[in-house]
Amino acid sequence: MLTPHSEAEAATIIRDHAEAKTTLAIIGGNTRSGFGNRVQAEATLSSRAISGIVAYNPAEMVMTVKAGTPVADVDAALAGARQMMAFEPMDHRAIMGTSGEPTIGGVFAANVSGPRRYVAGAARDSLLGIRFINGRGEAIKAGGRVMKNVTGLDLVKLLAGSHGTLGFLTEVTFRVLPVPPTETTMVISGLEDAIASNAMAAAMVTSVEVSGAAHLPESVKSRFIGGALPDGAATVLRLEGLAASVEARAQKLQAILSSIGPSMFLAQDESRALWREIRDVRSYEGNPAKPLWRVSVAPAQGHKLVAALRMQAGIDAFYDWQGGLIWMQMEADPEAELLRHYIKTLGGGHATLLRATDEVRQAVSAFEPLNAVELALSKRIKEKLDPAGIFNPGKMGI
Repeated sequence: MLTPHSEAEAATIIRDHAEAKTTLAIIGGNTRSGFGNRVQAEATLSSRAISGIVAYNPAEMVMTVKAGTPVADVDAALAGARQMMAFEPMDHRAIMGTSGEPTIGGVFAANVSGPRRYVAGAARDSLLGIRFINGRGEAIKAGGRVMKNVTGLDLVKLLAGSHGTLGFLTEVTFRVLPVPPTETTMVISGLEDAIASNAMAAAMVTSVEVSGAAHLPESVKSRFIGGALPDGAATVLRLEGLAASVEARAQKLQAILSSIGPSMFLAQDESRALWREIRDVRSYEGNPAKPLWRVSVAPAQGHKLVAALRMQAGIDAFYDWQGGLIWMQMEADPEAELLRHYIKTLGGGHATLLRATDEVRQAVSAFEPLNAVELALSKRIKEKLDPAGIFNPGKMGI
């Protein structure tokens, strides 16, 4: 494994590989090993030794960090100032069965975003600037503006979610926010998926400012916070802020939804533990042979998709993002064609195969297949930034 300790060293390595046309698997902490299409590369290049906090001014709520810095180090520095990454990046180690340390560069390269994403934005929405090495071995600095000299696209947004296929990240600058001092979660018990979807939608159009909305069907509910949730399915709605505000909003939310089903509130520690487990999809850890999908659809369509699939396949699922994000574990067959067919008939979305055996990964595309226009555009961007095609070949199907 190649582990450069500086941007200059990484640039030299990449330049040499580009000239020799030898491919590189790009990784950070490698905690998402096995995710994406199989990469056949001649060497592995890791950013983990390019580490350290470059600048952090809590008053400005902006942090600049080298890409290989462990997320735990970033979290610790932010916690000292009672601040956080608002997009709640998940830790994939439990569901992927991996070890190592997640890196901040990996978070942005994969655009990892958790339960607060639908109110606070995705990881890429917090990203202000980057430094990276392109496929020619050139160091590039990009801020949050359109870089007209390369493809006419915003490189900051473009690199976020590119999974190391367009460049080797060396540094990221991003916004942070204060940690809410108080948190509680309202739990409504016993709702069917469709009714839960309506309840979450009703909560979101009120003025109570819900920061997390998820539905845990009875089949998975007992796997969260040690089985401490009440009997039946659990529809969970998070409230955060100053103590007096949270209390008033909780009372208002309970009154608005009182006719839907019985409810109770979790204490702060239980609430935080629950949302960490939802974020990290802990209900599906320990089953590496069972295909795990991350499905994004319109919130009103999520329960319809699951209902249709349950008629034809063995699946287990729960909902985040007000029903718009579905974590779906298949019993055996990944059912990719069936899943993507129903997504299309329900108005569109994306299905990403997060975890599967090597045999399944060889047969099923991990990412939603691109149409002809999307594929042509993706290839042009790839050719601009990585003309020799040395970065993570095949990972995203390009």
